[in-house]
Amino acid sequence: MVKKILAGVDIGNSSTEVAIACVEDDHAYFLSQHLVKTTGIKGTTDNVKGIRLALQEAVKKADIELKDIDLIRLNDAVPVIGDLAMDLISETIITESSMIGHNPDTPGGAGLGVGTTVLIDQLLNVEEKEQDYIAVIPNLFDYEWVAHRLNQAKSVGISVTGAIVQKDDGVLIHNRLYKKIPIVDEVALIDKVPLLKLAAIEVALPGHVIRTLSNPYGLSTVFQLDPDQTLQIALVAKALVGNRSAVVIRTPQGEVVERKIEAGRFMLIGTNNRQLEVSINDGAESIMKKYEKLETLIDVKGETGTNVGGMFNGLRHDLAQLTGQSPLEITISDLLAVDAVIPTSISGSMAGELSMESGVALASMVKTDKVPVQKVASLLEKEMGIEVEVGGVEAEMAIRGALTTPGTRKPIVILDMGGGSTDAAMMNESGNIISSHLAGAGDMVTMLINSELALRDKELAEKIKKFPLGKVLSLFHMQLEDGTMLFSEEPFPPYTFGKVVIREEKDLTPLSTKVSMEKVREIRRSAKRRVFLTNALRALKRVIPTGNLKHLSFVVMVGGSALDFEIPQMLTEELGKYGIVAGFANIRGTEGPRNAVATGLVLSSIRHEVFK
Repeated sequence: MVKKILAGVDIGNSSTEVAIACVEDDHAYFLSQHLVKTTGIKGTTDNVKGIRLALQEAVKKADIELKDIDLIRLNDAVPVIGDLAMDLISETIITESSMIGHNPDTPGGAGLGVGTTVLIDQLLNVEEKEQDYIAVIPNLFDYEWVAHRLNQAKSVGISVTGAIVQKDDGVLIHNRLYKKIPIVDEVALIDKVPLLKLAAIEVALPGHVIRTLSNPYGLSTVFQLDPDQTLQIALVAKALVGNRSAVVIRTPQGEVVERKIEAGRFMLIGTNNRQLEVSINDGAESIMKKYEKLETLIDVKGETGTNVGGMFNGLRHDLAQLTGQSPLEITISDLLAVDAVIPTSISGSMAGELSMESGVALASMVKTDKVPVQKVASLLEKEMGIEVEVGGVEAEMAIRGALTTPGTRKPIVILDMGGGSTDAAMMNESGNIISSHLAGAGDMVTMLINSELALRDKELAEKIKKFPLGKVLSLFHMQLEDGTMLFSEEPFPPYTFGKVVIREEKDLTPLSTKVSMEKVREIRRSAKRRVFLTNALRALKRVIPTGNLKHLSFVVMVGGSALDFEIPQMLTEELGKYGIVAGFANIRGTEGPRNAVATGLVLSSIRHEVFK
């Protein structure tokens, strides 16, 4: 009997998993497994570093050495790229104008004030005392002196209708005024506020939001705009919606200039050179309906000079550099479009205001030949001195791994939900396998959360995706996102007080965003539904001979996303509508839904009698 040590390596978009087994005749005894973060883009030579690390840790667990491994089997890794394509990318530039809408925690007063901006120390020296003024107050001035100066201005007949303050002194100043005015404080970039220009300031009562400056027609009334200018200024108003306070400053000669890069159109190319043109502006539902009309997608071509054209062309160019292939050899074999909300920055803003625009998120499956993965195999073999071969299709390997779950047998249908792709496979009683490999999974959900909450922090978005939320109400109790209360024997960290927090396994991460816990939860769950539910149904329909989901009886879920605290429940509810029983796998009876592909790579080598 010849014993061989095999290592199955599953390179994913997010993680790389390894399973090491001792193979004797037709039996495999698994010794260890390990998981690391994938290095580089899946299917490129950058993956070798991560594979080496995973193997080094796995052999330590197995109490063997790297040189003891006889063969390494890699999955046929296909890159999946996700990107955002907006329905309209517009940059609003307000010439010689500025906008502040940063929502300080404690603005002073309430109401709307319109006037000309003037420095507080020059307030008593203004020439035209009959007009209204907005006082601009840098941090050089003490709040008591400021309040005295504002009261003094009132006593000599100078009308001050509002104030913009650099320090957090809004309430302190307001409490000392004879005539109450709206005050916006904590304006860090106060030196950029233009002076002697017409300005409008609005502060709402606690628990309320501004109404005039967040309304295009309110701005039109304040600044006496014509209909064309009102249409163009709409982005400014939209950016201030939901704020408790705001300031808009505009010069009389100020113009609003809008530049647009159209989101564009792209061509879906199918078999027999059948082509269907779709527009990003039509929305995700329309795009996917047209896509379904094609039997098989051969490639996608984007319109040049547009955002979506730039996305597809850039994708081909980047992968061509990584793989050494010509961009013409790289094709798009699948895409998923989902509606998204995309933050758009507005030039002229002074506090980073964003306008939330509707758009479309796209995930694309890139088809190349096997050369890139073969390059990974060759480099790994050269560096480690161990024979390396590329195994079968991921979905087929996953189904072999899933069959090690206690209680499963052929026929079996699996749903593999990873970071970059959603795969489905069906094995009949004869062992024949039908599989599908679709773009869009966990990474796309992270991208949507990051965009729609305007986080600009992918790691934070990943945490929001993975863990439930809470709101710390005191040192010892927290409201959970389902409405229940959690009481703690140990005090919560002081920096979490009053904050929405991510409840990680051993830590609490506060969110700096002022979005409510309910809104964050809604965006997270919506992103998961748009990606996972859509793709699960698409993938399963492709592996059923009839294409009718009601002809399925059960589905086994594998992959990292099957570990999520709410995705399996969402899928179970959705698939239950078709009479399908769904549950997540327990690979080899010990690993849960993880390690299916790596396990399948080892087992398939026995089936194919690699070691005769």
